[in-house]
Amino acid sequence: MLTKRIIPCLDIKDGRTVKGVNFVGLRDAGDPVELGASYAHQGADELVFLDISATDEKRKTFAGLVRQIARHVNIPFTVGGGIGSVEDVDPLLEAGADKVSINSAAVKNPHLIDALANAFGSQFVVVAIDARKVGNQWTVHTHGGARPTEKKLFAWAKEAQERGAGEILFTSMDHDGTKNGFAIDPLAKLHQLLAIPVIASGGAGHPQHFADAFLLGHADAALAASLFHFGELTIPDLKKILHRQGIATRATYEN
Repeated sequence: MLTKRIIPCLDIKDGRTVKGVNFVGLRDAGDPVELGASYAHQGADELVFLDISATDEKRKTFAGLVRQIARHVNIPFTVGGGIGSVEDVDPLLEAGADKVSINSAAVKNPHLIDALANAFGSQFVVVAIDARKVGNQWTVHTHGGARPTEKKLFAWAKEAQERGAGEILFTSMDHDGTKNGFAIDPLAKLHQLLAIPVIASGGAGHPQHFADAFLLGHADAALAASLFHFGELTIPDLKKILHRQGIATRATYEN
């Protein structure tokens, strides 16, 4: 089995890490720079920082915060929120980001994926997809999950790959913050459909949920937030449990 990645996600609003359930009911979870440094020390494989209000507030992700993060973190990290052009990415790269995540802007203008991939390389471009099941279809939502679109999860993920995305970050809005487990069936279908890595997001509440995402959903990485933010599970403990099930992770863990 290829090594799997454990990725803490820090949703940032007004300079603070926040977390909610099903994208609403946000509560404070701490300073993003301090949390990021702690996760890097614990053995996280990567980090994701999402400025969740940037798109709604029609502003850019704060490069200053990215620079602070880069000074305190020694593992790859992805930054998202408010990125709408190639020009928006240059300050984030200069500040130390390793990848960028695009979501609402890519849905509005799919050519943005092509432009970023051509300018920086596919390995730099993560396309985040927030979707929930409406009837029997997984429907893509934008603006922090507030706006349903005409796009469907699987067709949009495939188009993103064809346009040059290097990874897909799939969040099930129905599972987000519930701690009832990841959306396994769509993860497995995305794995069958795509040739690029898929990151599972939404629903982590127990170590077995990560194992299920990897073994049943065939995810390449699993992302979680509140489980880590509020001290319910540490990354070293999670990696030990996964190791016992034969699931290899990138970073070492303490015995």
